[in-house]
Amino acid sequence: MITATPLKIDDKTALGLRVELPESRVPLIMIIGRKGLVCCSFINIDTAEKLNVAAATFSGVKSFDDVLKAEVRAATSKTQTYGVKVGMKGKDALKLLL
Repeated sequence: MITATPLKIDDKTALGLRVELPESRVPLIMIIGRKGLVCCSFINIDTAEKLNVAAATFSGVKSFDDVLKAEVRAATSKTQTYGVKVGMKGKDALKLLL
């Protein structure tokens, strides 16, 4: 099942996508902003880098709230040009991508 949820971050809105995958204990979680996305580590950061996508990934997240509270584990160089850094909180990273 795929769930799309608008997520209000301060005065802007992001799109949260949650995908329940067959035979997986954890969902694919992605929050999309105007400039890029933050997501669980299902997304391959090396591929995102090659495609010049602004992406930051997190480990051990199962919900949108988890992503917003977790620390960035990896970020593409394009994401870093927006100010996203490894170790920053997901909510702070997402704000830079809205």
